[in-house]
Amino acid sequence: MSYDQDPSRQIGYLQQVLASDKKPLGFFLGAGCPMAIRVGPHGTLPLIPDMAGVTEMVRLRLTGSDGCGRLLGLVEEQLKKDGRDNATLEDILTHIRALRAVVGRDRVRRLSAEDLDRLDDRICELVQEIADQTLPGADTPYHSIAAWVDAVHRENPVEVFTTNYDLLMEQAFESVRVPYFDGFAGARKPFFDLRAMEEDVLPPRWARLWKLHGSVNWYQVPKGGVFRGTSDEADSQKRVIYPSHLKYEQSRRMPYLAMIDRLRAFLKQTTAALVLCGCSFRDDHITEVIVQGLRSTQTAVAFALLFGELANYPRAVELATKRPNLNILARDGGVIGGQESRWLQKDPGPAAPGNGKWLKWVPAEEGMQKAELALGDFATFGQLLQEVTGRARQLPDQADAQ
Repeated sequence: MSYDQDPSRQIGYLQQVLASDKKPLGFFLGAGCPMAIRVGPHGTLPLIPDMAGVTEMVRLRLTGSDGCGRLLGLVEEQLKKDGRDNATLEDILTHIRALRAVVGRDRVRRLSAEDLDRLDDRICELVQEIADQTLPGADTPYHSIAAWVDAVHRENPVEVFTTNYDLLMEQAFESVRVPYFDGFAGARKPFFDLRAMEEDVLPPRWARLWKLHGSVNWYQVPKGGVFRGTSDEADSQKRVIYPSHLKYEQSRRMPYLAMIDRLRAFLKQTTAALVLCGCSFRDDHITEVIVQGLRSTQTAVAFALLFGELANYPRAVELATKRPNLNILARDGGVIGGQESRWLQKDPGPAAPGNGKWLKWVPAEEGMQKAELALGDFATFGQLLQEVTGRARQLPDQADAQ
């Protein structure tokens, strides 16, 4: 491992990429992004927890809930017998749906089809309750993304990919008045329009928002298709969320595969740049698409901004050392051009780029100072976007009023 990587240079390169009006630019927002927004007493709670937190909340809410707590206990017991002691909600739903595919009218591992359907539906209801949150004001990193999208006229539309079920990016786009297309068309009862996604003839000013794992406001009408609507409409139908690893089993015309195709198509563009935030590379299906895209289009580039120290992300490091156009930027080091390095630099002085914002310098050996990079914090990344665009965090109506 080398010690000569200058994080300031990587920040400068990222800023240049984000300032471009020529390159196809995209964001990938993972489960860590809503956690950067703190709410509750003294701002100690995440707006939406990560998958481990959601799993625990679902487990607690199912306790004594019309028998579903008992059914969940059976599923978790089975997973432990199979060697999966720390199963997340994704693992649980994967198991439930795998059993449902083979149970028929019989029982499998002490669970009937009715048991499996009831538990699946109840878990999805709770996911909807947990993820359906409102942004606490207009000063969030989601608003920073929306303002950045609105700031520059680009040759290519900005594309935002997310595995989250929440509506936070939609709220920010609407607050900043950024038009966006999410694969649905219509006003009274918006329907999923695969043809519109594939043809993609909207102006570049329209952002593209692709919900890879579905959304809390999507619902499916039996033999009628997938729609986007209010919670009241979705409550009466089966919600369309895919927090399991059986996503490839869905129909070719279902939203999941169409959304994945958009990610593949984005990475096929020769100068595409994708910035990943709140992503830990634990979803093998998504990771495979990104790595394959970067392998086939070697002039495309991805920046993965990681919250913690590099040692906490062995999978990401393994991938980046084999794929030079996947750059990993963690708190204490990174993988740049396939080379794993730690951040270390001589005393940069008070004028160092980002000093005190997204870069902090702490004493190291022999008069050196070691950099700690905070861009993996989604809130800090929002500040970087603010500097790139030169925009204050103001909504259009507030700016007009001054």
